[in-house]
Amino acid sequence: MWYEKVTVQSQLKHRFPDLADPGTYYGFRFCHQLDFSTSGALCAALSKAAAAKAYTCFTQRTVTKAYLALVRGNVSKEQQTITDPIGKNTVEGMTHMMCTEGTEGCENAKPCQTELFVLERGLYCGDPVTKVLLQPHTGRTHQLRVHCSAIGHPIVGDFTYSLKKDSGPYRMMLHSYYLRIPVEGELVEVTAPDPFITTIDSNWVPVSTVRSLEETIQDVKDRAVLEAQERQRTLLENRTNRAKSAQKTTETEEQRAVCEQWLAEWAVDQ
Repeated sequence: MWYEKVTVQSQLKHRFPDLADPGTYYGFRFCHQLDFSTSGALCAALSKAAAAKAYTCFTQRTVTKAYLALVRGNVSKEQQTITDPIGKNTVEGMTHMMCTEGTEGCENAKPCQTELFVLERGLYCGDPVTKVLLQPHTGRTHQLRVHCSAIGHPIVGDFTYSLKKDSGPYRMMLHSYYLRIPVEGELVEVTAPDPFITTIDSNWVPVSTVRSLEETIQDVKDRAVLEAQERQRTLLENRTNRAKSAQKTTETEEQRAVCEQWLAEWAVDQ
């Protein structure tokens, strides 16, 4: 018997058949990607124009993303910025992985930045874990997974970056919680409900709260607004400076024309 492979696009086609575009390869125009086993918010455009606007936001890095994760161990620093450059792993048998600069076989490492905020500390199947909010400021492949592993706190259930040791959990505990895309003319802003709560997964037992998810995500939103305002101010300043420069150029040309006319008249008088 033939079975259709379960994918995001197949589920979207099943649930929203009228929105699928047969003229596209996947039926939907996906504007970005999530790693396999990562759940949560994913942007799919329903037209070429919408896809182009969203694509512009991603390429200009005006998109804000925040992920929830359960990571192994107790993360001691309640807030930290991880800046390890990430490159491709060229070690035999590990070429499907990424790695941090300085590790064996790491090539073409590029600058990366991830903000980490500790939300809760607790237990998963009796083992110490920490619930964190991760905000990537760059978009390197496997960035969050590599950065968490690099600080000694790999994501729970990440079979690949635990070197095939963490095989117990039913999934990798990484979730795209918040997505903000400031497309031209409209702000797209969504959250996908937190799956890392006891009522959904009884293996996760929070013991202490460091800061609330609501407070933390509001800080992320506020910073995104401030950054957008700063970009707008910079854009207006650049436009003003270009206009002044063009005006000065025009004035110089006019002055040159008057001078040439005066010289021509002076030559005739002589």
